[in-house]
Amino acid sequence: MRIGTNEKIVFIGDSVTDCGRVRPVGEGLDHPYGQGYVRDVAGLMQSVYPERNIRVVNMGINGNTSLDLKARFESDALALKPDWLSIMVGVNDVWRQFDSPASPELWVLPDVYEATLHELAAKAKPQVKGLVLMTPHYMEPNKKEPMRARMDEYGAIVKQVAEQTGAVFVDTQAALDRLLCHMHSSNIAWDRVHPNHIGHMAIARAFLNAMEFSFDHQPLA
Repeated sequence: MRIGTNEKIVFIGDSVTDCGRVRPVGEGLDHPYGQGYVRDVAGLMQSVYPERNIRVVNMGINGNTSLDLKARFESDALALKPDWLSIMVGVNDVWRQFDSPASPELWVLPDVYEATLHELAAKAKPQVKGLVLMTPHYMEPNKKEPMRARMDEYGAIVKQVAEQTGAVFVDTQAALDRLLCHMHSSNIAWDRVHPNHIGHMAIARAFLNAMEFSFDHQPLA
């Protein structure tokens, strides 16, 4: 696995990352990571690779756009001195364009989103061992549906920025699309955005696959 011994990974993002994590810093005992994919990733990494003593921190905040994340990036990400930093943001950048059509000041359009991701990557790369960029998602199988089509546009931006910056790329939309081939979106997320335990585990699995995680790993006794 890419994450080494005694290394720290910070996850930062919106509500899909937050999921009720502990404040002010999402780490420690008694369910610090919330009820989402960060908890699942932490549990799997720390149980399958216990000898690596991996430290996990959840710094997601409900409702954040990429611009909100940019405003707190220094204090909530870089100041924590992570070895690895994972960024998943963009759902609200897109969603506000559809649920708040009369309030364009709430939107984050593609050019601003792309520039913001590049700026965050440029700030992070010199300070971390590894950067992970995860796509936003929308659990709608019809790729021509307007919000799904827009979300795919933002996902393509994440992939492009990851390629340009040498970040690890995680396609959460593709992971959820595999579920949508077999079940209705209402069985994964009531609002097609916030996953239940099924969706979060699919996201966690996509993340771990990108990090070269092996379920067959056997730590020395």
